[in-house]
Amino acid sequence: MATDLGELLVPYMPTIRVPRTGDRVFKSECAFSYDSPESEGGLYVCMNSFLGFGREHVERHYRKTGQSVYMHLKRHVKEKATGAAGGAIPRRRNGKVFLDLELNRDFNGDDYEYEDEAKLVIFPDHYEIPLPNIEELPALVTIACDAVLNAPSPYKKQESDSWEEEIQVSRHARSLRQLDNGVRIPPSGWKCAKCEMRENLWLNLTDGSVLCGKWFFDGSGGNGHALEHYRESNFPLAVKLNTITPDGADIYSFDEEEAVLDPHISEHLLHFGIDMLQMQRTENGHHTDNHVQPRISDWEVIQEAGLKLKPVYGSGYTGIKNLGNSCYLSTTMQVLFSIPEFQRAYAGNLQRIFDYSPLDPTQDFNTQMAKLGHGLLSGQYSKPPMKSELIEQVMKEEHKQQQRGISPKMFKALVSKGHPEFSSNRQQDAHEFLLHLINLVERNNSGSENPSDVFRFIVEERTQCCQSQKVRYTQRVDYLMQLPVPLEAASNREELIAYEGKRKEAEENMRPLPEVVRARVPFTACLQAFTEPENVPDFWSSALQAKSAGVKTSRFATFPEYMIVQLKKFTFGVDWVPKKLDMSVDVPDFLDLNRLRATGLQAGEEELPDLTPPIVIPEDTRDSSTNNSLESPEIDESSVMQLAEMGFPLEACRKAVYYTGNMGAEMAFNWIIAHMEEPDFAEPLAVPTYMESDLPSPSLPTTSALDNQPPEESISILTSMGFPRHHTIQALKASNNNLERALDWIFTHPDCEDESEAMSDTADTEPNDNSFSNANAHTDSSLSPDQDLSSPRVRDGPGRYELFAFISHMGTSTMSGHYVCHIKKEGRWLIYNDHKVCLSERPPKDLGYMYFYRRLSSC
Repeated sequence: MATDLGELLVPYMPTIRVPRTGDRVFKSECAFSYDSPESEGGLYVCMNSFLGFGREHVERHYRKTGQSVYMHLKRHVKEKATGAAGGAIPRRRNGKVFLDLELNRDFNGDDYEYEDEAKLVIFPDHYEIPLPNIEELPALVTIACDAVLNAPSPYKKQESDSWEEEIQVSRHARSLRQLDNGVRIPPSGWKCAKCEMRENLWLNLTDGSVLCGKWFFDGSGGNGHALEHYRESNFPLAVKLNTITPDGADIYSFDEEEAVLDPHISEHLLHFGIDMLQMQRTENGHHTDNHVQPRISDWEVIQEAGLKLKPVYGSGYTGIKNLGNSCYLSTTMQVLFSIPEFQRAYAGNLQRIFDYSPLDPTQDFNTQMAKLGHGLLSGQYSKPPMKSELIEQVMKEEHKQQQRGISPKMFKALVSKGHPEFSSNRQQDAHEFLLHLINLVERNNSGSENPSDVFRFIVEERTQCCQSQKVRYTQRVDYLMQLPVPLEAASNREELIAYEGKRKEAEENMRPLPEVVRARVPFTACLQAFTEPENVPDFWSSALQAKSAGVKTSRFATFPEYMIVQLKKFTFGVDWVPKKLDMSVDVPDFLDLNRLRATGLQAGEEELPDLTPPIVIPEDTRDSSTNNSLESPEIDESSVMQLAEMGFPLEACRKAVYYTGNMGAEMAFNWIIAHMEEPDFAEPLAVPTYMESDLPSPSLPTTSALDNQPPEESISILTSMGFPRHHTIQALKASNNNLERALDWIFTHPDCEDESEAMSDTADTEPNDNSFSNANAHTDSSLSPDQDLSSPRVRDGPGRYELFAFISHMGTSTMSGHYVCHIKKEGRWLIYNDHKVCLSERPPKDLGYMYFYRRLSSC
């Protein structure tokens, strides 16, 4: 038999590989579906590419590649036999479980057992060879099979490469000395013992001192009294006060200079009167014990806790498993795939996308979008439990719904690849992820229909010079509308003022804080704040040819088919951590924005001259440029240090920050990744020099072709990143000389020719308007007022809308908490909470974060 198997495999031996270091083995998920070894048909792993395929998709891979040998993996789940007393037989180690897979949490581990099966399958005849079969298989095949079976998850490397580092136990934890000085820490009202700081407070675990922190590289967080105390006393460990929960706390070791774990933290806190098992975090970051009755929290209201929500199953009612802080992704994708255009573009073109997918479909955006869309919309992964199962659950008095959902591991790994935040396991902002995903849709769209066009609209910005009263109208593309939330317009303002007084009094007297009062802001006040003119800092008036005061207003030149409205609920605290404002807004079911339609240049208005601001070069820079040298450029050292702490060479970090225009560590990180292989990567920064004769005169308005020429320094920054000069010039013109938008424009227009004569340049230098999408990183054009707006990429129409979905956030910061979404389908509201999909009883529309409106068809 051994000879027969050896001869059978001889023709295929050149195609069988042993996984090498760096090879990713997909043995838990199909590349085209959410089939796994637990699925009815099991999973087929290609013995050459190590990609996994469900039973419906393995034939396609065989036909496309000619690869014949696959390993078939199947996990059988069965209920344990019961003993004489009716209970499950005591659990024993199951030697037949050898696949490195997560156990299905829908099956109680004490009542079910698993049995794994593996075999080689040779296509097209489906000849099967059971495994293990060491004596009968060639040595190479045996080694390859063992390597595949023992290969780690393909996502483990990404997780280890993420920005999350494994926290180690402090060497001081076991032997920590604590002083018997009688110090007891109250549950609230904390303040630094050496200053007035009430934020970012740390409790020293040796003597109980409460002091402010300041040991971050950017110098934020306080006045540094906690570190100063350590240097005086040598007491090494401190715990951050507003992080203590029954599950643990944030602990820092001054001696080890890093965050650490303390296995004895409960005992160490109890020494100062803090029983962490009786602690819970409240909305304002303070703690309270269990006998204090808090108000009903956002978590309970938004998740509709306490209500018996009825689960729903079928097409469009499939949940998404939480991978650990991945709810921002899940809620965004649930809403997007409730929109017909996204359904048609991906799930509707499923077979075409799959048939033309590259050899590695796990790295193809359109393939993974089609896979996710089909998983959510097909109903294949959202089936109600059988009647017999429900009866059995009732008999056992453990009625639980079998809603499993789909796991977005492969999708998340792809869309977050190379992104320093989304590739981590930390919580993220759903608004930022939405814009990131729209950007990916734009880059990867190759069909006639771009689904993100349903969000595209043109913004008209009117900027007025306050001194000359002249105006300029410019237009740009955007994807969502940001609404400010004016707390001063709250309808319960007097109640808020009274609460604030009680809160301060409680803190001063170290008494429990009063019940928090939430601001109630009318939606009409938010719209009014949106329409108000805003000051333009550093405005350069072409009428005066000098800096002047300027104001800007924004209106809609077109209305999109779907309007996304984001409430600006987040701000930055004194510790530079994004914090959420506690408020409710009476967001309407129907929205009429027609009064915000742009009007263009009005009678009696005089336009600002179309002149480019001069390039001003300091005298010392001009002198040094004559000698072919420049003084050290201005570089954001905090970004440099942030990159250096990741292990990159210091000079490379300085170059990255400089060449990305001090736009932050994230942009500089992308520059580093793109230039790591260059021979001069770690060499000192050489600043480009410009001769005065090469520049236009700063005192005279330019009337030549330089009128439309972006600043040379901006061109140099982009060309240093490897982009062609003509492409960078066009990008800068299309983005009003904004570097970040220009970089994004380049990525979204890789094959675009130079059409600068069709684009209008904006003379007045001004920052982007924050009334629309933040930083406008996803705008791709700057349009002249008289440009044709009937482009197929803009679907203009009336500005009357109906609410059909909203995403809500629970927690105090974008860096923590949880997201859920509510979507209206077939006339009823549903709540999507990770893998659970239920009918909504009380959709909390007033506590949402992002709202999605569709244009009324009757308009």
